[in-house]
Amino acid sequence: MYDVDTYNSMSSLGLGFMIPYIIVMLAVLVLTIVAMWKIFVKAGKPGWASIIPFYNLYKEFEIAGMNGWMFLLLCIPIVNIIMTIVLYVKLAKVFGKGIGFAIGLIFLNFIFTLILAFGKAEYVGPQE
Repeated sequence: MYDVDTYNSMSSLGLGFMIPYIIVMLAVLVLTIVAMWKIFVKAGKPGWASIIPFYNLYKEFEIAGMNGWMFLLLCIPIVNIIMTIVLYVKLAKVFGKGIGFAIGLIFLNFIFTLILAFGKAEYVGPQE
């Protein structure tokens, strides 16, 4: 009824595609952790705070010049989208970048986070 050889060859084919995918995703994960660590250090926060779940969001909101507890608004549907946009706009501003960079953070987050971390951007703090 079922051809075992066909099933085995198809599962190994799937594994052949999964291994490179996993390697790429692990590389992206490591690069993101390093970039966030560097951003935290540039902002005068401890780098280790970037790898602690929830605490990193609290500190990221503080870096952006917002109340740290506003990260709880990310738990509310629709409001989380708005808060993420506000966070990235303010994050761009505290590093001396404009609205174009904020749009980059919103739509191409991985790339613009790397630029923010490893570029010449310096933390200037909230400008209110």
